[in-house]
Amino acid sequence: MHLCQIKLVIGLFIVTLLTGCDQSKQSSTMESKASEYTVASNQQFAENLNIDHQQDFEDARRGMVAAAPNESMVSTKGVRIWDAAAYDFVQGEAPDTVNPSLWRQAKLNNIRGLFKVAEGIYQLRGFDLANMTLIKSDNGWILVDPLTTMETTTVAIDFAEQHLGKINLTAVIFTHSHVDHFGGVLALINSQQAAENNIPIIAPAGFLAEATSENIIAGRAMTRRGSYMFGDLLERSPTGHVDAGLGKQVIFGSVSILQPTVIIDQPEQTMLVDGVEFDFYNMPGSEAPAELTFYLPKWNAFCGAEILSHVMHNVLTLRGAKVRDALLWSDYIGQSIDRLDDVEILFNSHHWPTWGHDRIIAQMQQQQDMYKFTHDQTVRLANIGYTPKEIAEKLRLPKSLAGNFHIRGYYGTLSHNSKAVYQHYFGWYEGNPAQLNPLPPVESSVRYVEFMGGADTMLKKAALYLAKGEYRWVGEVINHLVFAEPDNMAARNMLAEAYRQMAYQAESGPWRDIYLSGAKELTEGKAHQASAVFSAEDFFLQVPLIEFMKALSVTLDAEKAEGQRLKINVSFKELDQNFVLSIRNSVMYYRELPADKSADASITIDRGLFFQIMMKQVDIIDLVGSEELQIEGSFLKLVKFFSLLGESNDNFNIVTP
Repeated sequence: MHLCQIKLVIGLFIVTLLTGCDQSKQSSTMESKASEYTVASNQQFAENLNIDHQQDFEDARRGMVAAAPNESMVSTKGVRIWDAAAYDFVQGEAPDTVNPSLWRQAKLNNIRGLFKVAEGIYQLRGFDLANMTLIKSDNGWILVDPLTTMETTTVAIDFAEQHLGKINLTAVIFTHSHVDHFGGVLALINSQQAAENNIPIIAPAGFLAEATSENIIAGRAMTRRGSYMFGDLLERSPTGHVDAGLGKQVIFGSVSILQPTVIIDQPEQTMLVDGVEFDFYNMPGSEAPAELTFYLPKWNAFCGAEILSHVMHNVLTLRGAKVRDALLWSDYIGQSIDRLDDVEILFNSHHWPTWGHDRIIAQMQQQQDMYKFTHDQTVRLANIGYTPKEIAEKLRLPKSLAGNFHIRGYYGTLSHNSKAVYQHYFGWYEGNPAQLNPLPPVESSVRYVEFMGGADTMLKKAALYLAKGEYRWVGEVINHLVFAEPDNMAARNMLAEAYRQMAYQAESGPWRDIYLSGAKELTEGKAHQASAVFSAEDFFLQVPLIEFMKALSVTLDAEKAEGQRLKINVSFKELDQNFVLSIRNSVMYYRELPADKSADASITIDRGLFFQIMMKQVDIIDLVGSEELQIEGSFLKLVKFFSLLGESNDNFNIVTP
């Protein structure tokens, strides 16, 4: 039988399987094996890369003081948030269902424990997505980057103390404004302890505003998207989550923050911290909007924070964030190279260090070149008329760069990074008038299905492409059918299978997790996951109130607020602060001012209770008459004001309408 005929038979057989059985009882794992096309794609990866190269493994194991325990971790609410033993399957040769390059990275990230970087510099790696670094000072330890959660930070420090003795903090450094580098800080120290013991909390300029902007104002949507990007709800297995690329996984637990007391706001800033000389370098607008790096002359050691790592990083992270400036990022690396004549150790906020001057400079130059290549070639192609999708399809790193594992697309990818560079300069619109005002997804999908001859015809045609391994096309087409007919389980199962195969081929940990998370929800439905930050009172109580008001204003439901003009005073008695909140033209404004006598209502409340009301944990009506809430003016207008704040949705749909 001719090859085309064989594929036709296979395609029609798949249609029969998808449409000829009870849709409500179809198994979500009906086709969870790697297809022949996926096997071939992964074999090609293995053949084109020196997968067995051992230098990274030697560096990742170097200086191990003790391996981290293979134990699970439970949050303060009794939820298991980390199970190290779940990754025991990551060993040996890559299975057919995992890209062999990603499998290699997963094995490297499985090397966990306490490591001696140099005499007096230690790292805790593999307790969270990021690293925690300890630097010996005159009277104790300077801690760099508390981890994402208070639970993981506590476990990591307890483990360090088993081998290094009591960790007496003499300073805390936040290298940048992403939560995996500060969220666990209150497990170590609070603001009162820092003040009483004269312990500096050091951070780059803009740290607090950027940390709260990312995690509060846009935090709900980022958390939902992040659950896809990091595979939070996926099984740890060869057909599930294997690695995040940047580390094993993101931990969703108890999150906190602490206001800095020392700000690094100059390009170069030398400081003595408990007897240790630091050369700080402020690098805003790089991998994070607020970020610093530093050099330790005593050790000839450079901390590149997250500007440098053993991956191609994200120019725009898939969970959503402000787009990053790839050219500026490259320039910062170049500036660092120019400063590091004597460097012998490079350690960062993720992954393992690099030792030796020549190796370090070569690694930094390759990272610098990779970001500038992405920037320059994207802009070049855009300037001659290529669109983002065309550029992403066309771009390939030069062979001199592509063979280096530390710039492989385990986290960011050249595909979506080039689109981010395009967005940085040109925005979402590509110049084609058809893109100016397209129909929304459901309306366009209904019409696509009609144009393509209806659901049955689409499924039969798509099955032929599925049988040929054209998973990207199947995903694009059948996504329309799912949005037009979300209850069509044959369509959902076919789309899920296309996603699985794309996941199994993906070198990027986030791409794999996104595809598999989509497949899981298509076949099994959604599992509820609340935003961790939005249940974290410890986080909100450390944030300046003005930042909380910014987040509050974006919850106003414009339709409910149509025609409403309201003004209330909110006085925080323990802080001696008053905010005037007003609504007009379906917009909320907030200003820190003395109480406005013309306000419709005024309340006096403590900060913690206000947080609980905003998070819908407490109903303001239930507080009437209590000593915890003092009300003046119109109670009805006060209730009306709060009723205009929209309902939260931590679990909105992604792969279905």
